[in-house]
Amino acid sequence: MSKQAPEPEIPVPEEAKKEKGLWEKTRKSLIERLNNWEDQRTWNEFYQTYWRLIFSVASKAGLTREESFDVIQETIIAIARQVQKGQYDPRAGSFKAWLLQMTRWRILDVFRARKRQPSLADQGNADSEDTSTQIVERLSQDKDNMLEKIWDREWRDNITAAALERVKAKVSPRQFQIFDCYVMKGWGVKKTSEALGINAAQVYLAKHRVGALVKKEVQGLENTML
Repeated sequence: MSKQAPEPEIPVPEEAKKEKGLWEKTRKSLIERLNNWEDQRTWNEFYQTYWRLIFSVASKAGLTREESFDVIQETIIAIARQVQKGQYDPRAGSFKAWLLQMTRWRILDVFRARKRQPSLADQGNADSEDTSTQIVERLSQDKDNMLEKIWDREWRDNITAAALERVKAKVSPRQFQIFDCYVMKGWGVKKTSEALGINAAQVYLAKHRVGALVKKEVQGLENTML
């Protein structure tokens, strides 16, 4: 029997390498800054759940990749401090709105810092300064601003992705594979059954069980911090 040739390595795009590097750097720095707090595991889980949401919104608000990762860290640190001091009250409003507000303030901090310390490329550029001023004014408005519209679009996708990751760790790989093929890829019962060598009842069972868990996780993430 001939030996199977090893699978060729797929090159990782340079942009993906940079993002992964910044992700690891931000996570490590965050954990170090939370080192003296009691529950690092909780904040690590918080980071894993919400970092991409904050990153995506910060990027679409006009920040660079590096600035967006700084916003992630500063937002989570600010949230952790408020929680530690007992300043977070779930009864005061939805967690979604609170997280948006905390993220908005950190993004505004970056744009204000840009105005105070313009880069060499922007010095003397009135258009650049005017643009920063306009963005700060728009982001400072509590209602009907561009950031809230971006946030609403990104929120559902992020929450669903986070819920799927949590459920994936709770069910068997086989059940999640069935759910992925039938529900997420939209293969249909016949194609899923034939591809995975199972019967229709198993497809429906996986859909029901995994789907119920995903729905529960989504509801939990929408209403509570963790």
